[in-house]
Amino acid sequence: MFEYDFMVNAFAASGIVAVLAGVVGYFLVMRGQTFAGHALSHVGFTGATGAVLIGISPIWGMIGFTLAAGVGMGALGEKLAGRDVAIGVILSLSLGFGLLFLHFFTAYATQVTALLFGNVLGVNASTLGVLAALGVISLLALAAIMRPLLFASLQPELAEAKGVSLRRVSVLFLSIAALAVAACTQIVGVLLVFTLMVGPAAAAQNVTTRLSTGLVLAAVFALVQAWLGLTLAFYTDWPTSFWITVLSAVVYGGSLLRRR
Repeated sequence: MFEYDFMVNAFAASGIVAVLAGVVGYFLVMRGQTFAGHALSHVGFTGATGAVLIGISPIWGMIGFTLAAGVGMGALGEKLAGRDVAIGVILSLSLGFGLLFLHFFTAYATQVTALLFGNVLGVNASTLGVLAALGVISLLALAAIMRPLLFASLQPELAEAKGVSLRRVSVLFLSIAALAVAACTQIVGVLLVFTLMVGPAAAAQNVTTRLSTGLVLAAVFALVQAWLGLTLAFYTDWPTSFWITVLSAVVYGGSLLRRR
């Protein structure tokens, strides 16, 4: 299968995104912000369709909208917790606007399936470069805020008493999460972001309580799911996103047995 350029690009893109999703998703699960991460993907759908409407690449609209939404959600700080209804309304509204944009520019309506469910086999060299840049920037930024992020996630009251700005940490982290979400949607689509960002991270936290081991496991789980999913899709001709979601469920189920 590596005789085909599109498969080589797919493996490279999914590898980059899987590692990024696993690491960022670990902190999303730790902070209890998985639903906010899912909402970011729906906002990204609106950005992508809006970008198509004005004639630019969907990935830039997705990055712009998710980044703006991440900053806005982060500015809410701890008030974000417990606001599932408000986030759910924003999530649904974003999808509605995305469909409206497609209505006004029906020539690109066929892209909606790729946006919703991913199209890793359609990744070209330019998109691969964008994903690589997103991965490097996001991981470097995450490394830079790692210590205050951990402090604010595990002991928020004590961190605030020690002078750590919870709002600033939240804004920075959710901005990084927004970039990771934008990258994930290129692989599994808007509706299946949970597959790569939450499943592997939650499984890793079921297996170990050590931070370093958990981060490595989350990245490895996501990478195995992405690459094995691509391999199974190539030999069965079934959708790649389907196989990745099935593998994510299997890994998470196995982690529950390990935890018991």
